[in-house]
Amino acid sequence: MREYSIPALAEIPATANLAKAVFRRAAEQPQVVMLRRPGPAGLSGEWTDVTALRFRDEVTALAKGLVAAGIEPGDRVALMSHTRYEWTLIDYAIWTAGAVVVPVYETSSAEQAEWILSDSGARACFVETAAFEQAIDGFRDRVPALEHVWRIEPGGSAASLASLTEAGAGVEDQVVSARAAAAKASDLATVIYTSGTTGRPKGCELTHGNLLAAVRNAFLGPLVAFTGSDESGTLLFLPLAHVFARIIEVGCIEAGIVLGHCADLNALLPALAAFRPTFILAVPRVFEKVYNSAEQRAVSEKKGAVFGRAARTAIAYSEALDSPGGPGFGLRTQHALFDRLVYAKLRAALGGRADYAVSGGAALTERLCHFFRGVGVTVLQGYGLTETTAAATVNRPDRNKIGTVGQPLPGVGIKIAEDGEILITGGIVFPGYWHNETATKETFAEEGWFRTGDLGALDDEGFLTITGRKKEIIVTAGGKNVAPAVLEDRLRSHALISQAMVVGDGRPYIAALVTLDPEAFEPWKARAGKPADATIASLREDPDLLAAVQAAVDDANQAVSRAESIRRFRILDDDFTVESGQLSAKMGIRRSVLAKDFAADIDALYA
Repeated sequence: MREYSIPALAEIPATANLAKAVFRRAAEQPQVVMLRRPGPAGLSGEWTDVTALRFRDEVTALAKGLVAAGIEPGDRVALMSHTRYEWTLIDYAIWTAGAVVVPVYETSSAEQAEWILSDSGARACFVETAAFEQAIDGFRDRVPALEHVWRIEPGGSAASLASLTEAGAGVEDQVVSARAAAAKASDLATVIYTSGTTGRPKGCELTHGNLLAAVRNAFLGPLVAFTGSDESGTLLFLPLAHVFARIIEVGCIEAGIVLGHCADLNALLPALAAFRPTFILAVPRVFEKVYNSAEQRAVSEKKGAVFGRAARTAIAYSEALDSPGGPGFGLRTQHALFDRLVYAKLRAALGGRADYAVSGGAALTERLCHFFRGVGVTVLQGYGLTETTAAATVNRPDRNKIGTVGQPLPGVGIKIAEDGEILITGGIVFPGYWHNETATKETFAEEGWFRTGDLGALDDEGFLTITGRKKEIIVTAGGKNVAPAVLEDRLRSHALISQAMVVGDGRPYIAALVTLDPEAFEPWKARAGKPADATIASLREDPDLLAAVQAAVDDANQAVSRAESIRRFRILDDDFTVESGQLSAKMGIRRSVLAKDFAADIDALYA
């Protein structure tokens, strides 16, 4: 099939905007809990309820401060912070004041932050910490449009949220309510700078209508099961500077799902246990870490064999769910046993109430999808880009075809071009790149279809499968086209491996650079009888370590033909990082940077 679309369930009125939901919900259900924020004991303790009325009042007070500071409708206001309650508060206050939000990743370098603030022409910036404020102070004289910097946490010299709120006390309520009502669906809501793999980030313009089309069609359609209870809630821990988490934030406010935030990934498990979400949003690396950590813990407790049997049973049980007869009696019996011994503990680690999780940003292997479904937490994979306001396709709880990224959202059309590129149309597609007409023209095909740059295939039911990245196809010296993502995703699912980059463009065969997960490396050393103080660098040529990584490579090679298989690999001393520029903010590898940084290692693979 070359094209598939689903009719929209929600048409977005021309007068709709994001701010109106805050005032609508406060008027209709003032005492309903809208968000929860950590109490004095932190993420693992009690959570404080924030009602719709209270949230409206806090948003209004902060919006008044923005008006008093001279922020006008259409002005860009930047926000640099970890994922926390104030992120959502500031997001909606900026929209209520009629302005445009420009997220800045908390991991951004000073040079990246300077580019984003300068290119967007931001008049003001909210920063989380004194350290972020200091980074901006270092280039502030080169960003003349930046008039204000406000700080979320105590410390530093910038004005606080409290002082901004106080400054707006004299602004009349009707001024803010008029601003909140004035924005139209076609007006700009946010400019999100894509991390990209080469060159400077481009600012993706997303309108109020883009975000509303995405969330209303998602939560009326494929994700309607997430909204079925007053107790529905989710805990956001992915960066809100990324469109994936942002769309869930907006969806929760629109659909009446209780929203919480967790900024510290080291505190995620206790936060999940305390918050008890009904669904989870994550990227594949989170699911891989959950699985690998559970496996490592079982091995350290001398229960590795039990965990291995439990994992195989979960996968077999899930696979049997897709067969006409379903799981047989013996498999059901085994599954029930391991549910008591293993699966219930894994579900409890995620809070105990989450039946579903949504995964995006990269591919999660079919094996892990089956594992988690067998455990009792169905992972729904979706696909989209910043330019498509996050998900353009998603699997549904009642129609989950593992191995695919699902069907189009209502109101979205998917087409496969002659060269295999995925094209997308619909209300979720962005209008263009900020101040970059050339890039905007290049990204749209005939009749307004957006060129994704990804390769894919549609089956007869409209389920999309991602087969590779158009610009990342490796062509070996023998002329073989290889999609590296297939191999890299499989390698990263191995407990010992953190990151991988497949190479071989213009070379005689395919090879790979791999990095090891420090958390998995330590227990591996103990099991393998290696010195406790041994480092990855000292063991990179160790036969036992090479054999362990070779096993992961052999497993990855099962997914491809021999001509596409990895023939050699090289273990690197250190992991790829966002700070070094080797990973994008959403943890994607930046091939051009890695190719330059590890040129000698790549050459050694072909020596």
